[in-house]
Amino acid sequence: MFTSQEKSVAKVFGIGFHKTGTKSLGKALEILGYRVCGSFSIHNPNLEEQVHQIADTLVAKYDAFQDNPWPVLYQELDRKYPGSKFILIIRPVDSWINSIVSHFGSRNTHMREWIYGVGHPKGNEKIYIERYERHNAEVIEYFKDRPNDLLVLQLNQDNLWEKICPFLEKEIPHVEFPHVNKKQNKKLARAVKNIKKNLQSFSDISQ
Repeated sequence: MFTSQEKSVAKVFGIGFHKTGTKSLGKALEILGYRVCGSFSIHNPNLEEQVHQIADTLVAKYDAFQDNPWPVLYQELDRKYPGSKFILIIRPVDSWINSIVSHFGSRNTHMREWIYGVGHPKGNEKIYIERYERHNAEVIEYFKDRPNDLLVLQLNQDNLWEKICPFLEKEIPHVEFPHVNKKQNKKLARAVKNIKKNLQSFSDISQ
Protein backbone atom coordinates (compact mmCIF):
# COMPACT_ATOMS: atom_id res chain seq x y z
CA MET A 1 0.00 0.00 0.00
CA PHE A 2 0.99 3.63 -0.38
CA THR A 3 2.87 5.29 2.46
CA SER A 4 3.26 8.95 1.51
CA GLN A 5 1.32 11.65 3.31
CA GLU A 6 -1.81 12.91 1.62
CA LYS A 7 -1.43 16.07 -0.42
CA SER A 8 -3.80 19.00 -0.33
CA VAL A 9 -3.84 19.31 -4.14
CA ALA A 10 -6.34 16.94 -5.74
CA LYS A 11 -4.72 14.36 -7.99
CA VAL A 12 -6.04 13.35 -11.40
CA PHE A 13 -5.69 9.73 -12.46
CA GLY A 14 -6.26 8.54 -16.00
CA ILE A 15 -7.35 4.94 -15.52
CA GLY A 16 -8.13 3.87 -19.08
CA PHE A 17 -5.96 1.08 -20.44
CA HIS A 18 -3.15 1.82 -22.88
CA LYS A 19 -4.09 2.45 -26.53
CA THR A 20 -7.31 4.18 -25.53
CA GLY A 21 -5.90 7.69 -25.94
CA THR A 22 -3.75 7.97 -22.83
CA LYS A 23 -1.13 10.18 -24.47
CA SER A 24 -3.80 12.56 -25.71
CA LEU A 25 -5.24 12.77 -22.21
CA GLY A 26 -1.78 13.40 -20.80
CA LYS A 27 -1.19 16.25 -23.23
CA ALA A 28 -4.60 17.73 -22.44
CA LEU A 29 -3.82 17.67 -18.73
CA GLU A 30 -0.48 19.37 -19.38
CA ILE A 31 -2.32 22.12 -21.26
CA LEU A 32 -4.53 22.55 -18.19
CA GLY A 33 -1.43 23.07 -16.06
CA TYR A 34 -0.92 19.66 -14.48
CA ARG A 35 2.45 18.02 -14.03
CA VAL A 36 1.80 14.70 -15.75
CA CYS A 37 3.45 11.35 -15.12
CA GLY A 38 3.13 8.51 -17.60
CA SER A 39 4.00 4.84 -17.58
CA PHE A 40 6.78 3.37 -15.47
CA SER A 41 8.59 0.07 -14.81
CA ILE A 42 7.39 -1.56 -18.02
CA HIS A 43 10.27 -4.05 -18.04
CA ASN A 44 10.75 -4.35 -14.28
CA PRO A 45 10.81 -8.08 -13.39
CA ASN A 46 9.90 -7.18 -9.80
CA LEU A 47 7.02 -4.92 -10.77
CA GLU A 48 4.35 -6.68 -8.72
CA GLU A 49 6.38 -6.35 -5.51
CA GLN A 50 7.61 -2.80 -6.15
CA VAL A 51 4.76 -1.09 -7.99
CA HIS A 52 3.14 0.51 -4.94
CA GLN A 53 6.39 1.90 -3.58
CA ILE A 54 7.38 3.34 -6.96
CA ALA A 55 3.92 4.77 -7.56
CA ASP A 56 3.94 6.34 -4.10
CA THR A 57 7.15 8.19 -4.90
CA LEU A 58 5.79 9.46 -8.21
CA VAL A 59 2.44 10.57 -6.78
CA ALA A 60 4.35 12.86 -4.44
CA LYS A 61 6.05 14.56 -7.41
CA TYR A 62 3.26 14.90 -9.98
CA ASP A 63 -0.34 16.11 -10.19
CA ALA A 64 -1.78 13.85 -12.88
CA PHE A 65 -1.12 10.33 -14.10
CA GLN A 66 -1.90 8.24 -17.18
CA ASP A 67 -0.98 4.95 -18.88
CA ASN A 68 0.03 1.69 -17.20
CA PRO A 69 0.20 0.74 -14.42
CA TRP A 70 -1.97 3.57 -13.05
CA PRO A 71 -5.29 2.04 -14.20
CA VAL A 72 -4.61 -1.14 -12.22
CA LEU A 73 -4.01 0.84 -9.01
CA TYR A 74 -7.17 2.96 -9.02
CA GLN A 75 -8.74 1.52 -5.86
CA GLU A 76 -5.58 1.94 -3.78
CA LEU A 77 -5.11 5.45 -5.16
CA ASP A 78 -8.70 6.35 -4.34
CA ARG A 79 -8.31 5.19 -0.75
CA LYS A 80 -4.99 6.95 -0.30
CA TYR A 81 -5.98 10.23 -1.97
CA PRO A 82 -9.64 10.96 -1.23
CA GLY A 83 -10.97 13.80 -3.33
CA SER A 84 -8.97 12.76 -6.39
CA LYS A 85 -10.50 12.76 -9.86
CA PHE A 86 -10.51 9.68 -12.10
CA ILE A 87 -10.87 9.68 -15.89
CA LEU A 88 -11.69 6.43 -17.67
CA ILE A 89 -11.12 6.51 -21.42
CA ILE A 90 -12.84 3.69 -23.26
CA ARG A 91 -12.59 2.60 -26.86
CA PRO A 92 -14.66 0.14 -28.92
CA VAL A 93 -13.21 -3.27 -28.20
CA ASP A 94 -12.54 -4.23 -31.82
CA SER A 95 -10.66 -1.01 -32.45
CA TRP A 96 -8.78 -1.37 -29.16
CA ILE A 97 -7.59 -4.94 -29.66
CA ASN A 98 -6.57 -4.25 -33.26
CA SER A 99 -4.47 -1.34 -32.05
CA ILE A 100 -2.95 -3.40 -29.23
CA VAL A 101 -1.99 -6.29 -31.53
CA SER A 102 -0.67 -3.97 -34.22
CA HIS A 103 1.45 -2.01 -31.75
CA PHE A 104 2.77 -4.76 -29.45
CA GLY A 105 2.42 -7.95 -31.49
CA SER A 106 4.48 -10.79 -29.99
CA ARG A 107 6.71 -8.57 -27.86
CA ASN A 108 6.59 -9.37 -24.15
CA THR A 109 6.85 -7.02 -21.20
CA HIS A 110 6.64 -7.70 -17.49
CA MET A 111 3.99 -4.98 -17.29
CA ARG A 112 1.63 -6.71 -19.68
CA GLU A 113 2.31 -10.09 -18.11
CA TRP A 114 1.33 -8.65 -14.74
CA ILE A 115 -1.83 -7.00 -16.07
CA TYR A 116 -3.09 -9.66 -18.49
CA GLY A 117 -1.38 -12.84 -17.29
CA VAL A 118 0.49 -13.12 -20.60
CA GLY A 119 3.05 -10.66 -21.89
CA HIS A 120 2.01 -10.23 -25.53
CA PRO A 121 -1.38 -9.78 -27.23
CA LYS A 122 -0.84 -11.58 -30.54
CA GLY A 123 -2.52 -14.97 -30.27
CA ASN A 124 -3.94 -14.00 -26.88
CA GLU A 125 -6.62 -11.60 -28.06
CA LYS A 126 -9.42 -13.20 -26.04
CA ILE A 127 -7.41 -12.91 -22.83
CA TYR A 128 -6.65 -9.25 -23.49
CA ILE A 129 -10.23 -8.41 -24.43
CA GLU A 130 -11.60 -10.09 -21.31
CA ARG A 131 -9.20 -8.17 -19.07
CA TYR A 132 -9.94 -4.88 -20.84
CA GLU A 133 -13.70 -5.26 -20.61
CA ARG A 134 -13.51 -6.45 -17.00
CA HIS A 135 -11.43 -3.44 -16.02
CA ASN A 136 -13.86 -0.97 -17.57
CA ALA A 137 -16.88 -2.67 -15.97
CA GLU A 138 -15.22 -2.82 -12.56
CA VAL A 139 -14.25 0.85 -12.64
CA ILE A 140 -17.79 1.93 -13.54
CA GLU A 141 -19.24 -0.32 -10.83
CA TYR A 142 -16.76 0.96 -8.24
CA PHE A 143 -17.67 4.61 -8.86
CA LYS A 144 -21.37 4.07 -9.64
CA ASP A 145 -22.56 6.15 -6.67
CA ARG A 146 -19.87 8.83 -7.09
CA PRO A 147 -20.53 10.66 -10.38
CA ASN A 148 -18.39 13.61 -9.31
CA ASP A 149 -15.29 11.44 -8.99
CA LEU A 150 -15.32 9.53 -12.30
CA LEU A 151 -15.52 10.85 -15.86
CA VAL A 152 -15.95 8.32 -18.67
CA LEU A 153 -14.80 9.46 -22.10
CA GLN A 154 -14.26 8.29 -25.63
CA LEU A 155 -11.71 10.40 -27.47
CA ASN A 156 -13.79 10.38 -30.65
CA GLN A 157 -16.47 12.39 -28.83
CA ASP A 158 -17.04 16.04 -29.65
CA ASN A 159 -16.42 18.89 -27.22
CA LEU A 160 -13.97 17.02 -25.02
CA TRP A 161 -12.81 20.21 -23.32
CA GLU A 162 -16.43 20.89 -22.36
CA LYS A 163 -16.53 17.50 -20.63
CA ILE A 164 -13.12 17.48 -18.96
CA CYS A 165 -12.81 21.07 -17.78
CA PRO A 166 -16.02 21.28 -15.70
CA PHE A 167 -15.17 17.90 -14.19
CA LEU A 168 -11.76 19.23 -13.12
CA GLU A 169 -13.07 22.71 -12.33
CA LYS A 170 -10.79 24.26 -14.94
CA GLU A 171 -11.46 26.94 -17.53
CA ILE A 172 -11.71 25.74 -21.12
CA PRO A 173 -8.48 26.61 -22.97
CA HIS A 174 -8.51 28.37 -26.32
CA VAL A 175 -6.70 25.56 -28.11
CA GLU A 176 -7.81 22.47 -29.97
CA PHE A 177 -8.04 19.30 -27.91
CA PRO A 178 -4.89 17.25 -28.60
CA HIS A 179 -5.11 13.94 -30.44
CA VAL A 180 -1.50 12.82 -30.19
CA ASN A 181 -1.41 9.51 -32.03
CA LYS A 182 -3.95 10.71 -34.58
CA LYS A 183 -1.57 13.47 -35.58
CA GLN A 184 1.36 11.06 -35.59
CA ASN A 185 -0.56 8.67 -37.82
CA LYS A 186 -1.37 11.46 -40.26
CA LYS A 187 2.29 12.48 -40.40
CA LEU A 188 3.30 8.87 -40.99
CA ALA A 189 0.69 8.48 -43.73
CA ARG A 190 1.96 11.64 -45.44
CA ALA A 191 5.55 10.39 -45.18
CA VAL A 192 4.64 7.03 -46.70
CA LYS A 193 2.72 8.78 -49.47
CA ASN A 194 5.71 10.99 -50.26
CA ILE A 195 8.04 7.99 -50.34
CA LYS A 196 5.75 6.16 -52.75
CA LYS A 197 5.50 9.28 -54.90
CA ASN A 198 9.29 9.64 -55.02
CA LEU A 199 9.73 5.97 -55.87
CA GLN A 200 7.20 6.29 -58.68
CA SER A 201 8.99 9.35 -60.02
CA PHE A 202 12.30 7.52 -59.92
CA SER A 203 10.72 4.55 -61.71
CA ASP A 204 9.32 6.85 -64.41
CA ILE A 205 12.72 8.45 -64.97
CA SER A 206 14.46 5.09 -65.15
CA GLN A 207 12.13 3.76 -67.83
